Amino acid sequence: MDVGNGLDSAAAAARLRQEGPNELPSSERRSWLRIAAEALRQPMLALLLAGGLIYLLLGDRVEALLLLVFASFSLTITIVQEARSERVLEALRNLASPRALVIRDGSRRLIPGREVVREDLLVLREGDRVAADGVLLDAHDLLLDESLLTGESLSVPKRVGGGEDGRVAGGTLVVRGQGVARVEATGLDTAIGRIGGALGNIESEQPHLQRQIQRLVRDFAIFGVASGLTAVLLFGLLRGSWLEAMLSGIALGMSMLPEEFPLVLAVFMAMGAWRISRARVLTRRAAAIETLGATTVLCTDKTGTLTENRMSVAAVVAGNEHWTPAQGPPTGAQVTALLLAAARACPSQASDPMDLAVLALAAVPLDAPRPLHTWGLRADLFAVATLVDHGDGPRAFAKGAPEAIAELCALSATQRAALCAEADALAQRGIRVLGVADTDVLPATLSAAPPVTPRGLPFRALGLLGFADPLRASAAAAVSECRRAGIRVLMITGDYASTARAIAGQAGIEAATILEGREIDALSPAALGERVRQTAVFARIQPHQKLRIVECLKASGEIVAMTGDGVNDAPAIKSAHIGIAMGGRGTDVAREASSIVLLDDDFSSIVATIRLGRRIYDNLRKATEYIVAVHIPIAGLALLPLLCGLPLMLTPIHIAFLEMVIDPACSVVLEAEQEEDDVMQRPPRHTASHLLPPQRLRWALLQGTLVLGLLAMLLLTSAAAGRAESELRALIFTALVLMNMGLILVNRSFSASLLGAFRRPNRSLWVLLGGVSGVLAVALLWPTARDLFRFGALTLRDLVVALGAAGLALLLLEGVKARWFRQPWKRADDAAQP
Repeated sequence: MDVGNGLDSAAAAARLRQEGPNELPSSERRSWLRIAAEALRQPMLALLLAGGLIYLLLGDRVEALLLLVFASFSLTITIVQEARSERVLEALRNLASPRALVIRDGSRRLIPGREVVREDLLVLREGDRVAADGVLLDAHDLLLDESLLTGESLSVPKRVGGGEDGRVAGGTLVVRGQGVARVEATGLDTAIGRIGGALGNIESEQPHLQRQIQRLVRDFAIFGVASGLTAVLLFGLLRGSWLEAMLSGIALGMSMLPEEFPLVLAVFMAMGAWRISRARVLTRRAAAIETLGATTVLCTDKTGTLTENRMSVAAVVAGNEHWTPAQGPPTGAQVTALLLAAARACPSQASDPMDLAVLALAAVPLDAPRPLHTWGLRADLFAVATLVDHGDGPRAFAKGAPEAIAELCALSATQRAALCAEADALAQRGIRVLGVADTDVLPATLSAAPPVTPRGLPFRALGLLGFADPLRASAAAAVSECRRAGIRVLMITGDYASTARAIAGQAGIEAATILEGREIDALSPAALGERVRQTAVFARIQPHQKLRIVECLKASGEIVAMTGDGVNDAPAIKSAHIGIAMGGRGTDVAREASSIVLLDDDFSSIVATIRLGRRIYDNLRKATEYIVAVHIPIAGLALLPLLCGLPLMLTPIHIAFLEMVIDPACSVVLEAEQEEDDVMQRPPRHTASHLLPPQRLRWALLQGTLVLGLLAMLLLTSAAAGRAESELRALIFTALVLMNMGLILVNRSFSASLLGAFRRPNRSLWVLLGGVSGVLAVALLWPTARDLFRFGALTLRDLVVALGAAGLALLLLEGVKARWFRQPWKRADDAAQP
């Protein structure tokens, strides 16, 4: 049926502007006002405001004003970083929304579901989620799951002009068949919109990491509160000034407040999802970012993932005629008849690469008869068929797996063996093979309605079609990279074993043994588990067998990533630790079951995503170590003078200044760090490994303790030399800021040398260090600023001493790191212990 050319692009764009997007309101979106309101409730802001109030009570208005300025800066940084993360999440939500295939300007276009408008012609295909409400203009064997609206589990057949049976509703699922519908309602005007349901596509929390971060926040908060109260009591009892005691307690509380941890986690996950999207991969569940680095087994299909999914007819075997493209255009009578039959078996609105290749070669006449009925692919019959009226009576045409065609044609054992031998000969060359058949259909057979399946019709085999699908240029290198990273690559395909072996060999996947679907059904779970551990190529696999493979791998302790594109792949995708759906050819059901979506269906994108996942986790660990390390000297300097009877070195103003360095350092600078050189040469991380395992926690504590020790020595020796309080404070604060910069440099890389780290590009780092150096220079040289910070004049000798202490700390930590982390046996730390 001719359904027309659809809307033109200009009319569709105008209607989208006028009526709004085809989506429901989402509670996940946060405006900047909401972000600001949440930021105002942060404990750090409350401490800054409390410090400002105490300064007012003490009569120090300038210090109070300065604290308010720092509070404003803190608030601004939080709002900017959160708004940035929110923009990233919003962009990812748009990518994650269901897609829609529409007819516009006379051609088919795949667009985001939110861009569908009234009067669009919506093409419905098996596995698609219907994007909007509409009325059917064309339907072939169309079956919809409407349980989302009705709660009924039984699928509903749809037909043109059938009242309610001729209408489709947004949110429902195409279980079988195909059709075209004209959109009548979008967004809130749809049936699901009136109900008010809304589905969120991106999760914002990461369970395992979230629990670890919550424990870190809890421990820091408890220690900070206890330390702050101790400081207040010590200062008040020993020195008698309770207002200054409260300032001391606030300073110590600020130094220990773990406000950076939740911020870092939120920023890293949002920015990580954005970085992964730049590799043409959509992260639908942020928890997948955490799991990517732990992946031990990667299960991939063949067509379109390892190969280009760029099909061309490479061979035709029809009776005693054989044709290849080298012979020029096909001319033999049997070859021509087979090609025409294969073209008749293709759907009227073809999109599959093999269908397009057949139609292009067969040159179907423009006056070709329209199909009367179609039979779609079924789990129990890997073949499709079409019924057409040729004028002299109805005929049916079928194409599919050679064994399915042999079944339809009721071939004898000898005929079946001959057909399979021909198919094997083609498959051994890496060619994908389909059988083709046709039959005349008696009108009496169709007196009531076409049969449910084409079984029983007297098909006759016409021969075989072979399709070439070249291996992606990047596939072999990506498989090799997985092997170096300790990740097994399993190829799971519905294709012939011979074809699978040929493609696996080209990709570098071990194919000495191949396990076929029929063998899997005959194996017990224990036997299957043993075979799966020894096999890397699986052929003639059906979707339910994919699920069994995933379950066997999981039962043996593997962390499994599984690709899929069809409706029936959804259980296996959902069961895998990381479900990977195809964005180009995948169904919406597969996308909804997945953790990530490949926008270009390329295997190398999966490997790039695993690499990015490892980088993100590495950088998150670096940021966490830096946060722990940098708070130790700050807290120590807030408490040490109280214990030694010295003047306070750090007040809330100084700590607020330091927070202006710490926040962007841990959430922007370290997030932007490149991956480690050996990121894909390590074994996979244990899935239950801690963000800060004992070795890394000791390293973070060592960093902080060493810096605090040097600062304490500098403080005590300078105080013993009789330095004035203001000069002492300027010296210690300068040394602390410089050592903080050193900690940032030390934590940039686990394994690279200091010189190597300097060669690693990171524009954010140099912007931060340059800005901090400039502000510190102003605070030390401008008299007004010196008074605000209560600094005395810093002599050249003092500056050299501060630089020397910072340089010594940097060299000592680099020396420890060289011995601690650059030994091969240390690289398996995460793999060995949870």
